[in-house]
Amino acid sequence: MLNARLKTVNRAINQIKTIGSFATSLIVLMLLLYTVIAGTGENIHSRLLNLGTNIWDDYIILRSDIARPSCNPSINIDNRLQELEKAFNSNDDDFDLFEETFDRDASRRSLKNQQAICIEQHKDYQTNLNNIDLYVITFRAFERSFAAVSLFAINQQHIVLVLLLLLSAGIATIQKHHISFRAITTQSDHRISTISQLIANSCLSLSAWSFHQGSVASGIEVINGEVNLLLMVGTAMLALINLYQLAAPPKELESGGSPLKAILSIPIYTFMLLAATHHFFISEGHIPGIAIYFTQLFQLTGLYLNIALYIWVGMLLKQTRLGERVFDIFKPWRLPPEILAFVAIVVMAVPTAYTGASGIIIIAMGVVVYSELRRVGTRRQLALAVTAMTGSSGVVLRPCLLVVGIAMLNKEVVTDDLFLWGGRVFMLTLLVFLFYAIITKKDPIRMAPVREALGPSLAHLIPLIPYAGIILIIMATYSMLLNAHLDEFSAPIILPVLVIALIVYERIFNKPNDSSCTSKGATVGSAIHESIRGSSVHIGALLMVMACSFAVGGILEQGGTGFDSPGSFSSPISTMIFLVVFLVFIGMIMDPFGALILVTSTAAPLAYNNGINPIHFWMTCLVAFELGYLSPPVSLNHLLTRQVVGSKEIELASQEGGHSFYYRHERFLLPLLVMSTTLILVAFGPLVV
Repeated sequence: MLNARLKTVNRAINQIKTIGSFATSLIVLMLLLYTVIAGTGENIHSRLLNLGTNIWDDYIILRSDIARPSCNPSINIDNRLQELEKAFNSNDDDFDLFEETFDRDASRRSLKNQQAICIEQHKDYQTNLNNIDLYVITFRAFERSFAAVSLFAINQQHIVLVLLLLLSAGIATIQKHHISFRAITTQSDHRISTISQLIANSCLSLSAWSFHQGSVASGIEVINGEVNLLLMVGTAMLALINLYQLAAPPKELESGGSPLKAILSIPIYTFMLLAATHHFFISEGHIPGIAIYFTQLFQLTGLYLNIALYIWVGMLLKQTRLGERVFDIFKPWRLPPEILAFVAIVVMAVPTAYTGASGIIIIAMGVVVYSELRRVGTRRQLALAVTAMTGSSGVVLRPCLLVVGIAMLNKEVVTDDLFLWGGRVFMLTLLVFLFYAIITKKDPIRMAPVREALGPSLAHLIPLIPYAGIILIIMATYSMLLNAHLDEFSAPIILPVLVIALIVYERIFNKPNDSSCTSKGATVGSAIHESIRGSSVHIGALLMVMACSFAVGGILEQGGTGFDSPGSFSSPISTMIFLVVFLVFIGMIMDPFGALILVTSTAAPLAYNNGINPIHFWMTCLVAFELGYLSPPVSLNHLLTRQVVGSKEIELASQEGGHSFYYRHERFLLPLLVMSTTLILVAFGPLVV
């Protein structure tokens, strides 16, 4: 009887978990779709205004009712001048220190200007009166309603971001999928990781509550104060999830475990919050400090919503066969793994330029890159190395948002110059990668003969024609109807629609005859559901790290590390040595957008004042950031790689390489060799030439 009741309870709990998982996935989907619709709404409203102007020349006047002007367009200027002069002369002031006379010419000019404005106002009123009809009233009602809805959607973006962040963070917490140095495998891992998260989430909630109380007590209205309230409640819910996980630990975990190893299972965001807690709570005694810096994330709401959309695009792309078909083009050539890795680096630089950060592209498309490299025979260590540095070379290319942000924050540089030199740094990075790939190759470089490979390679282009057609049709539709192009501003809005169209094509019109897509959703709905499940976890994990990096930035900004930079150096080379070390360190602990703001206010002036060319400095900065993301002890890009490919693949890769130190650790060493060499050449090359 007891066992039967336990089974019933477990069944009920599982059903609740299933329903809860479906509900949260649905909410996340609605929030992402809301973001897409809000972004599209801006373009639609702009096109409606253009359409109205094309139909009615004076639509800007007609789109709103104009009241009859109260001024008189037929005023007698001479009579009015006499009235003004009389009033001026009768205004006796015993305290006048200067003798003044009425300026009749200036007054006449002023009256004529007023009369011209009045005539124009009456003209607009008459135009409005004569041309308003049922068609105008109907069209402008629709246009103005759409404008109101679009404006409302834009104004609510901060609410959407905080809900998306907290819901996704909750999913990542439940699934134990936050970014950490190692996965949770033992009971000790689970206990230490969960307790740390409980303390960190509770402290963040307390900080948000203190921030809110202080704002209320000061009587000063805080902009977007509801964000702080949601943060307080949301992080408290995360703490409750941690409490439940402590009370009901998973039974499938191994017993025991090393406490020292368990520390490595604590999520990165938790380490950041604990460090911020020590600084603001204990050292500074400033409880609201964490929340103040954490909520800086919402000053760049649109940017981080775009990051969430890019992650969703990557998860959607995972549900298609596009990556497989692209890599099929190279398969007949039987390229050596190192050359194929070079091709993958080149191909992935383009999407990185749109997303603006290598970490985002790893989350979004890393699993596609790794899977396809493995499918054509690339060894695991090399495939992991390429996945980790998938986008490291693309952050300097047009139209990278990070480069645009540099130009916005620093008047010393402009985007054209940055992108010009960025293209050269990109080519340098490719050459360095190719150099190391060739000298570390395992086998001689042999390729299939052209006569043998060309035909099959071209044949593999044929299945890509429908994909190209769909992409062109959607891009042309957005361009013609909404005047939106696939640039850094519209890409996050267009790409989800584009990839969903590819999924529809594959699931309805081009179903595969083999079982190669068994891991993908069989229908359009299931494919989108699978993409949302993957997106939710990765969005929560990545955005929590990005938000908490602002708190770490607050510690650095206030000198909480005891780190002070000297004001001047003996030479530009010594300055650059200091800057390189500092920038790599920043890249190890902060996300690129938060780091950009910090570097702009600290390291950039130091570089300029010590003779470093601004463009040279920022090219060095971008490369140093990427080296930081690949460098121990944090190695964020490697952690993200493990996040998307799975711990099992990492374990299998660690068993490869035999007795060679390099090949056993190639996934770490190759990216470090490539990016450190590139950094040395970029940082010091211009100074010694």
